[in-house]
Amino acid sequence: MLGFNSYLKKLSAPGASVGEQGLERSRRSVPSKRKKDVLCYGVHALSSGHHDIRLLKRQHAPNLFGYRVWASSWLLMDFLKRCAVPEGSHVMELGCGWGLASIYCAKTFGAEVTGVDIDPEVFHYLHRHSEINQVEVATINLGFEDLTREHLKGVKVLIGADICFWDSMVDPIRSLISRAMDEDVSLVVLADPGRPPFARLGDFFGKERGGEMLKWSTLQPHPIEGRILRISSRTQPFH
Repeated sequence: MLGFNSYLKKLSAPGASVGEQGLERSRRSVPSKRKKDVLCYGVHALSSGHHDIRLLKRQHAPNLFGYRVWASSWLLMDFLKRCAVPEGSHVMELGCGWGLASIYCAKTFGAEVTGVDIDPEVFHYLHRHSEINQVEVATINLGFEDLTREHLKGVKVLIGADICFWDSMVDPIRSLISRAMDEDVSLVVLADPGRPPFARLGDFFGKERGGEMLKWSTLQPHPIEGRILRISSRTQPFH
């Protein structure tokens, strides 16, 4: 089965299609008619139509799907506000894109935050948002398969939104989470609209592995429904 890095090469090839499962139709995003910026969960976010974003797109076009804010990021923030993340914890966001969830953790928990993405072009959007939100977010340009135990050392919370949208991504993410737990990550929280690959990931991390799949919804910044996969460490839980 092809991994995510292989799919990146496939999508970059001439005539490549969007991919499995009708991704472009299933991804839930902020509608274009909405305001060109929004302040929600304490995070100031720019929409795809904002002047700064249009300028960035002319200079740094994302290679994959990092060209807008996906709705599951807001779902993730809504769940995280109910989590007792200790101040100053190291939080790592997988498939960070524009990094709004990372910024939320930096602002809300005073977290040390690292955003990880296979597409280096998205970091220009992340840095613009971290600038207007007056926080710092470190970045790592790697795919899921390439994140080693060394990268995960010291991380206490692993988060991600809209990162498990292809069947081929289930195994790399499952292996990554297992490596993270071996490195004493205390909490993993992933958000998704509820695609089948995400459900399969949740099935693997059942209660016997500290996982729980939850239905979740929020009205901010607009009505959003989806699923949250929460995985807690049995040896290093938050108190």
